Amino acid sequence: KLVTNSQFRILKAAACDKDVEPLTKIANHHKLVERGIENIKDIDSKIGGQLGRKTGARYRVYKRLDNYYEDNKDTLFVNDSIKRAIEDIYKYPLKEFARETFNRQLKSGISDEDLANLAASLREEGKLSIIEEDEEVKYKEPKIICSLGLKNKE
Repeated sequence: KLVTNSQFRILKAAACDKDVEPLTKIANHHKLVERGIENIKDIDSKIGGQLGRKTGARYRVYKRLDNYYEDNKDTLFVNDSIKRAIEDIYKYPLKEFARETFNRQLKSGISDEDLANLAASLREEGKLSIIEEDEEVKYKEPKIICSLGLKNKE
């Protein structure tokens, strides 16, 4: 059962004195970690994960372009520059200029094809995403580095 997403509350609950003896891992520890990861995926899909709020420009543009790509991936309408723009929108925050441009165009009812071409154009001009030079090579997927087992006080 999911109790909290607050990292502070989790660390506070895990705090103990240095003389506390460690407990042995429970038999279903890894199964519980797996369920925790499934909860995170479920929550991310409902709130947009790193794309921000569902009402935000980045989330809306990404979803529309991702659907456009899936519907047209084996046609002449989708090229590498559109695919790279979609990847950049997913990985990196939008520049202010791009966010404002997308918001204006979304309000005016831009077509998916025009939106894809706009995103590709902004990327080519360096106006799409905030990308730190050293971030381009880093892998951005979250990774489990430690799974801490907690036990209720008896």
